Amino acid sequence: MTELAGAAPAQQPDRDCPFCPRLAALREANRAAWPDWHNAPVPSWGPREAPLMVLGMAPGQRGANRTGRPFTGDHAGRLLYATLLKYGLARGTYLERPDDGMELTGCRVTNAVRCVPPANLPEPAEIRACNTFLQGELQGMPRLRVVLALGVLAHDACLRALDLKRSATRFSHGALHPLPGGLLLADSYHVSRYNTSTRRLTTEMFEAVVAAILPRLA
Repeated sequence: MTELAGAAPAQQPDRDCPFCPRLAALREANRAAWPDWHNAPVPSWGPREAPLMVLGMAPGQRGANRTGRPFTGDHAGRLLYATLLKYGLARGTYLERPDDGMELTGCRVTNAVRCVPPANLPEPAEIRACNTFLQGELQGMPRLRVVLALGVLAHDACLRALDLKRSATRFSHGALHPLPGGLLLADSYHVSRYNTSTRRLTTEMFEAVVAAILPRLA
């Protein structure tokens, strides 16, 4: 249990969230180009009662921005969901589409920034603007024990949402950082195509991080 347990349900961004003009402009352009895509802030996925939050960076243009489900429809979801399924944090089969019937059972997946950014890179002001939604997610998970941050951006966004100094807890792949209130922040390189294709992150490396946090979820 964390100091945030028992707080109000998580706030979610509106479909036409106006907080980030650059992201809103891209959203409108995507709606014109691909009207059958999701093209809106991507909601979190998974039970609020889960003990684990998996925190990514932002939706991919042809992944979650298209499908409306985090890490669904692009390369990044393959390693993430295969690992969650392997370790009993999900059930079903991941088929890279939101109607594949897969269900998250022991975790909730979200992003530090909810809208797809140009070139897959959100700006600092956009990360700050969206941090209120991450704060709401943390507050809305009463049994949260571990946050698994995929990359430096997610790591720093989690600390910001908890009002903790980034200088006190530096990102390092495989690191487990105890935080005030009993929460654990676990670090992994992002499951992106770049990281896996260059073998900066291998399947074995990512599975080791997830295996290391399992005892904290019981």
